Amino acid sequence: MPVARAFRWSILAASAALALGGCMQTTGPVAMVQPRPDLDSMAYGQPYGAPPPVVVADNGGGAIAALSNSFASGPAPVPVAYAAPMVAAPVRYDSSYHLDAGDKLRVVVFGQEGLTNSYAIDAGGSITMPLIGGVPARGRTPAGLAGEIAARLRNGFIRDPSVAVEIESYRPFFILGEVSAPGQYPYVPNMTVESAVAIAGGFSPRAKRDVVTVTHTEAGGSMRAIVPLGTPVSPGDTVFVGERWF
Repeated sequence: MPVARAFRWSILAASAALALGGCMQTTGPVAMVQPRPDLDSMAYGQPYGAPPPVVVADNGGGAIAALSNSFASGPAPVPVAYAAPMVAAPVRYDSSYHLDAGDKLRVVVFGQEGLTNSYAIDAGGSITMPLIGGVPARGRTPAGLAGEIAARLRNGFIRDPSVAVEIESYRPFFILGEVSAPGQYPYVPNMTVESAVAIAGGFSPRAKRDVVTVTHTEAGGSMRAIVPLGTPVSPGDTVFVGERWF
């Protein structure tokens, strides 16, 4: 009897040991901890197409489940905002602008490096190009001049020419009368009478400062008007500042 009882206690102890060992070897819940953003991820964001981290929830309870849930509910990565790349916009000119002597042009004939060059409109109102010689430019728009050049090149020189004309620099303007330094100056886009006076050194002590006379010349003739200081000035215009009477 004592032997049988001892044998039964040994079996019970072995069973308990096996059960305890099985409990200790049971796989606990696994939590995939979402990483905090490091310097690279803060600068560049998550890699393109990378799947979001997966959190495996524990189906049981207890301290291990609470710890897993605390990891799973950690702070999400800070979103990174991407700014669109800034592309420099091309310089635009007025397509209705009429060319005249003193304008400097950039003529581009695509695929023809020998013809692509800068050309100045001479006093006669023309530019001179290889192959086709003089081309009248006065009074034409840049697009109109490009069409004329293409038509002349197509006449026995290039089968299907593609031509573009851009304004490289405008013809100068003139300012006379009661300013510190009257004369001829390079034209600046969006210029007004007031800025033209500033370029010429400002008013003289005897200048009439409220209105000036502007003469505008085109292919169709000249026009003269008395205008306030905020009036726009065009290339080739002549600004005259009069003298005050008192």
